[in-house]
Amino acid sequence: MKAVILDEHGSTDGFKLAEIPTPIVLPGHVILKVCASSVNPVDCKIRNGMLAGIGPELPGVLHGDVAGIISEVGEGVEGFEVGDEVYGCVGGFKGIPGVLSEYALADSRLLSKKPFSLSMKEAAVLPLVGITAWNALIDRGQLSEGQKVLVHAGAGGVGHIALQLAKAMGVEVHTTISSPVKEGLALQMGADQAINYSQITPEQYVQEFAEGIGYDLVFDTVGGICLDQSFEAAKEYGTVVSIAARSTHDLTHVHVKSLSLHVVFMLLPILKNQLRDKHGEILSKISSLVEDGKIHPLLHEETFSFEDVGQAHQCWEAGGVMGKISLENTW
Repeated sequence: MKAVILDEHGSTDGFKLAEIPTPIVLPGHVILKVCASSVNPVDCKIRNGMLAGIGPELPGVLHGDVAGIISEVGEGVEGFEVGDEVYGCVGGFKGIPGVLSEYALADSRLLSKKPFSLSMKEAAVLPLVGITAWNALIDRGQLSEGQKVLVHAGAGGVGHIALQLAKAMGVEVHTTISSPVKEGLALQMGADQAINYSQITPEQYVQEFAEGIGYDLVFDTVGGICLDQSFEAAKEYGTVVSIAARSTHDLTHVHVKSLSLHVVFMLLPILKNQLRDKHGEILSKISSLVEDGKIHPLLHEETFSFEDVGQAHQCWEAGGVMGKISLENTW
């Protein structure tokens, strides 16, 4: 079958079109006719070598987000049958081939039925960011109705889904943004207040928008100084959840405010083969929210084919992307 493989880490020149064996179905798995995928930061970091340690052996197939049609069902699989349209984040990591190919092998526990109202390319951009937002806000953040929540970078890939999820849960949600265009997008996604972080400090926006007390829950989707500012913005006994904590920080605010700090690494169940059924369950709940009109993914204006994945990576790395970059299988 046709596939795009990465034969060496580094630039996008490492991507090559190749013929590789069609996967054979395994117990507990399905074979997907791959229709679409998406670009996530982790895909680019595996390609350039920054996160080579969690990527597949080379030459190998990258990318985990997928939407497709089940063509074969393995022994022991329940809830799926041939012809089902599904989506999930299923591979492209150590020991698990990715999905930039005509067909892909997928653990059925990582899948859910695709929302009927979404196209394949819309569904394919949701799994990693949707599960990440759910892990952060619902599983770790214990989000509850009536709270006031701050989501950093609400116009980003994870952020724009987190905004919609928070609103669907009945909370007041504020977000940080960096430009008037992103402010408009954040408000469109459901933010009650958009805060231009380049024009106001955490101390100032807590005073102006959070009664001088702070937020019940702060979701850091950026890391670095943004995590430090999350500690400043959280109220006493509040909660901070980060998805980018591989850095050194002063925990004084965490101590004196008695904050709860949680870190989410969405890929862990995939890499360690632990609690994978949780991912399928989360995607099923997200599908329901999509069908109810409460969540809708934002797509970057340009769609790329699998063969043009190098250009898609360059587009993301150039910065300024609004929405998730989708990849369509044209084979």
